Order: sequence, then C-alpha cells, then structure tokens
Amino acid sequence: MSGAKPNAATAELYAHALAIEREAAARYAELARSMAEQGNAPTAALFAHLATREARHAESVVAAAKGLDLPVLKPWEYHWLDGGPPEKVARELVPAPLAPEDALKIALEAEQRARDFFEQAFAASTDPDVKLLAAAMAQEEAQHVEWLELALATASEAGGGWAGFLAAQSGDNRPA
Repeated sequence: MSGAKPNAATAELYAHALAIEREAAARYAELARSMAEQGNAPTAALFAHLATREARHAESVVAAAKGLDLPVLKPWEYHWLDGGPPEKVARELVPAPLAPEDALKIALEAEQRARDFFEQAFAASTDPDVKLLAAAMAQEEAQHVEWLELALATASEAGGGWAGFLAAQSGDNRPA
C-alpha cells in the first residue's frame, strides 16, 4: 500500500476479507464435526486442518488491518456483489450424512465465490490501494481453490486417504 492514509474502501475490503475468513473457518469446523460424527476420521482431520488454516488467515487479516477502523458487517449489510457472502453455504442444502467428496465440492464452490468476489472488487475499484489489496486477496483465494481441487482429485484417486495428502502438503505454503 502507498504512504497515503487508508480510506474507507480499504477498511471495508478488509472487513469483508475478515468476514470471509471467519465464515470459512466456521464452515470447515462444522464439516469436520459432521465427518467425525459420521465416523470418518480422515476427512474430519482434513476439514479440521482447513478450519485451522482459515482461522490463521483471519488473524492475518486482523494484523494487516491493525489501526484501521473496520466497519462491523452484519449479514444483511454485506455488500457481496451476488447478494450473499462468498463462503456461506445454506445449511438446508447440505445433505446429512455428507459424502467427503460432496463436502469438498461445497468447500470448493465457496472458495471460488470468494475468489470471484475479490476479482470483482478489483475490477470495480478505481483506488490503486484497493485494487492492489483486492488482487492479493483474489490470488490467495485462487490458491485455496487450487488446493481444494487437488484435494478433490486426491479423494477420487485415494478414496479419501487424506493423511497422505496432508503430509504431502505440509511443506507447502498454499493457504487452503
């Protein structure tokens, strides 16, 4: 960001990023609980891993936005371009019990929507600082998409053998 004082648009973008990351962490924790209740420990571990990483992303957003007066976004105040938060999945649309591959597809769709949101914020903004921030956030979400696509491909090949997948990714800096 340039030396100029961050503006309201920058603060709002950070507020949305924080909402996205917190929603993702909550959803992944919920999916981890669901998989554990179904007796699917490997998939529960995968989603617990994702929940932890998203919670760390939320902490990173808080740190990056330190000193900014972030608006408090209530669900009905979100300014998502498609009318709903990118990471939100209607609970009534999630079948129970949920197959691991279906859970990954839900997560992938949410990450794609988050990426699309930041890409749209980049395209819609005329502020260079907001554009830079939105581009970085879109890139991070694109990495999430890539990681989940790899997890989904691994699920198909390994029948849900997540331990090997997570071990292979442990040295990876991809923020899924």
